[in-house]
Amino acid sequence: MPTPNWRTRAGTTFTCEKQSATGKRGMVVTNHALASAAGAEMLAAGGNAIDAAIAAFFTLTVVEPMMVGVLGGGMAHIRLADGTHILIDNQSTAPLATGRTTYTPDPRAAPGNMDTIERKNALGPTAVATPGNLMGWCEALERFGTLPRADVMEPAIRHASRGFRVTPYLHECVSDCAADLTRDAEIAKLYLPRGLPIAPGTRLVTGDYAETLRSIAREGPAILYAGSLGRHYVDHMTNSGGYLSHEDLTRYRTITREPIRGTYRGFEIIGPPPPSSGPLHIVQMLNILEGYDIGALGFGSPDTLHLLAEALKIAFADRAAATADPAFVKVPVEKLLDKAYAADRRGRIDMKQAQTWSAEVAPGDGGSHTTHLTVADGMGNVVASTQTINSLFGARYIVPGTGMIPNNYMFVFDPRPGHASSIAPGKRVTSSMSPVIVLRDGKPVYALGLPGGLRIFPSVMQALSNLIDHGMTVREAVEAPRIWTQGNALELEAGFPAAVFKALADRGHPVASVGNVAGGMSAIQFHDGGMLEGAACWRADGTPIGVGDGLARPGVRFRPEATRI
Repeated sequence: MPTPNWRTRAGTTFTCEKQSATGKRGMVVTNHALASAAGAEMLAAGGNAIDAAIAAFFTLTVVEPMMVGVLGGGMAHIRLADGTHILIDNQSTAPLATGRTTYTPDPRAAPGNMDTIERKNALGPTAVATPGNLMGWCEALERFGTLPRADVMEPAIRHASRGFRVTPYLHECVSDCAADLTRDAEIAKLYLPRGLPIAPGTRLVTGDYAETLRSIAREGPAILYAGSLGRHYVDHMTNSGGYLSHEDLTRYRTITREPIRGTYRGFEIIGPPPPSSGPLHIVQMLNILEGYDIGALGFGSPDTLHLLAEALKIAFADRAAATADPAFVKVPVEKLLDKAYAADRRGRIDMKQAQTWSAEVAPGDGGSHTTHLTVADGMGNVVASTQTINSLFGARYIVPGTGMIPNNYMFVFDPRPGHASSIAPGKRVTSSMSPVIVLRDGKPVYALGLPGGLRIFPSVMQALSNLIDHGMTVREAVEAPRIWTQGNALELEAGFPAAVFKALADRGHPVASVGNVAGGMSAIQFHDGGMLEGAACWRADGTPIGVGDGLARPGVRFRPEATRI
């Protein structure tokens, strides 16, 4: 049953549409019920949060194929039971054959848009960056998991070979990009049967992909990065005009990074550093907001939303100027995290008028359609991880005979030279991924994240404010209406009342009503006593599954004679 309306003095109300879940032995929250079930299966089998997360990701490549795949890239934030935080960067890199003049920017593109002539950076083999997901997932499992790779991959193989029921959400995603999917016979055969988007309820079997997963389960990631699967992939690239080479695959490595850390009203915010821009700018925005009593202003009030919008514009201006792969650009991390810098920016906010903001940092020398999961086990291990193939269905074709959908991560790079995120051979993509873990007095209290491209880190920031400033439950925080802007239109979800739209427009914000800002958020709250509460929002097929105390009391014995009549 939906919860009663969440109401504030500002008059903004919303109704939670999904139920949270609880459990002491573990919690898995992903954007598909079968993926959450795969993770819970690992926990029930005695595995840990890392086993569960990797099982869920492989399953998501089957049941949420438009969002994530083994040929994508991402960030994994792992907190071990001893309190150590590990950030595995398995982001994609620009192929060695690409560079400043690979693409021609489309002169008709809107400001900030990365479109190029003939959409070469968005569709087909010319849009593909070097994949990192398969290596990153297998590395995380080998370093921190407890179960064999074959066991962890079994649910994904099962659903690919036996099939699963298509959800309305998958159907809608196919419909959104059907025109592009028709360009490739293999992907159209699966998702556009008889020329129409696959109908909800249809059982979808992906046999070729099941065989690919079986080969990975047997041979590990080397089959892609140095073996037969990789050679087949590169041969297809060579024959179809793509830039990815055998050298790109053999040279690819993940990077283990030190996390970004910041504070907000006594809470510690921890997440991945650049080339992930998310946590860096989340902390920057929270530093700005910390100078206001956001809780007293009220959730959804014109004052609160005005401050959120101004903080967003400041962060986006600085992000565009200076946040990129730190191997190529010296990102001014210390300044962006500095509370004095935030105070200076805050001092120039006009509460009565929207402003245009420019960057006040500069580099030194040098998905939007995504998925996210949040997992915790009863031993204290936590995983918050965001992974993607970038756009819906990535480059929108299937590598023949494999079932694999490649990423189109080249669309994330700026096709114009001379910018922080311009293309360079081997450069890692800059993303907004924000898999964050929040501590209080050194102990986890929240872990969360979501998909949604440039709307990811603003949405995480708002969820954190919902939890810390407004005292929402984790369920309310992920489902609450959101806003987004990077300096042009101020997007507001329809959950805000008309009076708020008008009040913001009166302050000079070019407001626009949208169906949703970013995608389905998944979050876990760590309660006293070891109880885990998981929540997912209405913006995707998110499902929390908790694993409770299912074992018998120690010392209990079954006595057959007790059953005699």
